[in-house]
Amino acid sequence: MNTSTLERDNRLPLYQRIRDDMLERIANRQWLPDHAIPTEAELTQLYGVAIGTIRKAVDTLVNDGLLLRVQGRGTFIQRPNFGSSLFRFFRQRGASGSYEVPQSHIMARGVEPASSKVAIALQLPEGQQVIHLERQRLLSGRLAFIEDIWLDASRFAELMDIELSAFGNLLYPFYEERCQQLVASARETLTIASANDDIAKRLDIAKGAPIAIIERLAMDYGRQPLEYRLSRSAADNFCYQIEIS
Repeated sequence: MNTSTLERDNRLPLYQRIRDDMLERIANRQWLPDHAIPTEAELTQLYGVAIGTIRKAVDTLVNDGLLLRVQGRGTFIQRPNFGSSLFRFFRQRGASGSYEVPQSHIMARGVEPASSKVAIALQLPEGQQVIHLERQRLLSGRLAFIEDIWLDASRFAELMDIELSAFGNLLYPFYEERCQQLVASARETLTIASANDDIAKRLDIAKGAPIAIIERLAMDYGRQPLEYRLSRSAADNFCYQIEIS
C-alpha cells in the first residue's frame, strides 16, 4: 500500500485518499488504460480497508468517467474519446456528408518562455520553457481551423526530436506513445471574437471578421494540466450542437 499517499492529508475521508492513490497509479502507468483494475478483494487487501470504502472510492471514479464497470468482466480504466469533440461546435463535414477526423499538419514547432496566460493554464512559473505547436486542420482539403498548442517542455521534450510529418491527426495517442503522458479529461470554453492581423492571415479571412474560439485545457488522470490549446475557425463554420439525455 502507498501509505505516504493515504497519509498525505488526514483531513480527507479515507475513500478519497484511496481514490487519489488509484489515480496516481494510473497516472504513473502502474495501471493502464483499457485494462482492468484489481478486483475488490485485491483492493481491500492492497489498502487494508473495508470493502465498502473501496466501493465508494471506485464509485467516485466511475461517476467521473475515469473507470467503467463491465458486467461479468470487471472494472476498466476508461480511455476518453476526444475524436468528435470539435463537432459539437463546427458544422464541417467531409465530402460524403458525414463527420470525419480532420487532416492535421504541424506548421511550426518551437520552445519558448511561457506567457502569463499559458503559465496559469499549465500551472507553471511564468517564463518556464514550453513547447509551442502551430497546427492546421483540414476537411476535404479545405482549411477548417487553426490551433496553437502549448505543452510543458520538461514533460514533452521527446516531441522536439520527431519529424513534423510523423505527428498524427490525433495528438493524444501520440503523446501517450512518445512521451508516456496520458490525457484523461479536458475542459473546453467557447467564445466569439474578431480576427486580428495574425489570425486573419492564418485563416485567410478579413481582419475583424468574426471567429469562433475553443479554449481547451487537457489534464492527466491526476487532474494536472498537460496541454493548453486554442482552436480558431471562421464563424461562418460555427454551429452549436449537443445531445442531452
